[in-house]
Amino acid sequence: MEHIIDKLHKDNVTFVNLQFTDILGTLKEVTIPVSKIEDSLKYGTWFDGSSIEGFARIHESDLYLKPDVSTYAIIPWLSNGEEKTARFICDIYKPDGNPFEADPRFVLKKAIEYAKSLGFQYNLGPEVEFFLFTKEGNGPLPIDNRGYFDLAGEYAQQIMRDIAKNLEYFDIDVEAIHHEVATGQFEVDFRYGDALITADRVLTLRSTVKAIAQRYNLIASFMPKPIMGINGSGMHVHQSLFDINERRNAFFDGGDKYNLSKVAYSFIAGQLAHIKEICGVLCPTVNSYKRLVAGYEAPVYISWARINRSALIRIPKWFEDKKESARIELRCPDPSANPYLAFALMLSAGLDGVKNNLQPPNPVEEDLYHFDDIKLREFNIETLPSSLYEAIQFLKNSELCKQTFGDVLFRRYIRIKEREWNEFKLQVTEWEVEKYLDI
Repeated sequence: MEHIIDKLHKDNVTFVNLQFTDILGTLKEVTIPVSKIEDSLKYGTWFDGSSIEGFARIHESDLYLKPDVSTYAIIPWLSNGEEKTARFICDIYKPDGNPFEADPRFVLKKAIEYAKSLGFQYNLGPEVEFFLFTKEGNGPLPIDNRGYFDLAGEYAQQIMRDIAKNLEYFDIDVEAIHHEVATGQFEVDFRYGDALITADRVLTLRSTVKAIAQRYNLIASFMPKPIMGINGSGMHVHQSLFDINERRNAFFDGGDKYNLSKVAYSFIAGQLAHIKEICGVLCPTVNSYKRLVAGYEAPVYISWARINRSALIRIPKWFEDKKESARIELRCPDPSANPYLAFALMLSAGLDGVKNNLQPPNPVEEDLYHFDDIKLREFNIETLPSSLYEAIQFLKNSELCKQTFGDVLFRRYIRIKEREWNEFKLQVTEWEVEKYLDI
């Protein structure tokens, strides 16, 4: 603790933001003067859990935050030469000193510990997509009309460089930033890491992109499908298991035609087997299912392949002498997901396949978007849920999700999502008015 206190003083920190997420993955924070950080590190900082979405009830509202010192960083846009603001990502505890079971970060930590008990470390590398909109006009207007990998205009390049520079303050090693397929759409890729660090970084990336966008009087949106008729935003996640005992990538086998090990095949099989159950967390909003439709490069069909980008799970290419790069890519998650909960379920599903030695179906390298219903049945290919309502029904009946979340968070998450669906059902959209007003 003394080391981090010294660093705070050396960095001229005057305020500290204690950050955490609610069940939905919305970043929350409490700001304290740096003079109070020693008490916070030693004892914690109390807050009212009953005011946070999905957390405690009124009569059990007292919770406290304990900063994770490994997440210390200076927030560049809240700092100047003389006074700086730092942040810690926190874990949440109950008054009796036990971890709060509905804390999403705690849920991921449990899943990671289970993987370690089986001898594995779970590594992830997400590709986070988002839109930048101007604040002009009646609706969201993309900042450009460019397309995939197009040379971004000088204005967009300046914004992207600013985002990358600010992410460096949080020790996020940006590997690439590029324009995506849709107008005004961009993607940030950063170096893979273990699941907890990666989930922390996804939250940090989202808040950083939004903060930099505000500087330019823009709106940054991680909404899965903000504009009809163009591609939505996904969060493709590259995954691998590292064998802790043998100190090697557990997904690599040079003797296999795909260079994948038996562990990798079973992990794929587990995720395919449970994908309908976990889809309500990986794709957690009503809007998520406007993205998951054929024709917009989003996965719909439950299958896997090497070169087929219409498949749910893809096996990316890697250089032959880089065995540590062996991985699989799950393509359905979107950036509105709570990364702690999403990664916990992805890991649990994959490990269930490993533990039970499940085998995936044959890969399908043909373009699935051109399959009709007869051919889909011939290949035994099912589809993802087509709405949040469908996804909730699968989630409610999932023992894997209940075990991973714990009973308290499982019930609260379902209650929140059912409420969201019921709110949506009451809406009358412009499309409905235009379609049916003259009946």
